[in-house]
Amino acid sequence: MAKTYFTADHEWLRVEGGVATVGITDYAQEQLGDLVFVELPEIGRKLAKGDTAVVVESVKAASDVYAPVDGEITEANGSLSADPSLVNSAATGDGWLWKMKLSNEGQLDSLMDEAAYKAHIG
Repeated sequence: MAKTYFTADHEWLRVEGGVATVGITDYAQEQLGDLVFVELPEIGRKLAKGDTAVVVESVKAASDVYAPVDGEITEANGSLSADPSLVNSAATGDGWLWKMKLSNEGQLDSLMDEAAYKAHIG
């Protein structure tokens, strides 16, 4: 069964079978406003926790989205190239950004569950 984690930088990860689907939270997309461009990561790229994985641009600003854990990009959400607004309309669903194979599942222990994240954003 998939388990969902959250970061202080407003990313979510849904982990199943050693693979994490990563996106930004509803809170993050609301802060950014309407997205107009998503720079997707390269398949096969290895990321260390904290590396910039994706850049999202809204009508207000450009923001980096960071790798929440170490891993290797296995898939990028190509639908966002044509329709970046999917992140606004379905941030935790069809608006996911990338999938990655985890290198160190122990890093998940430092992330928040949904209740802790809701407390974090207050």
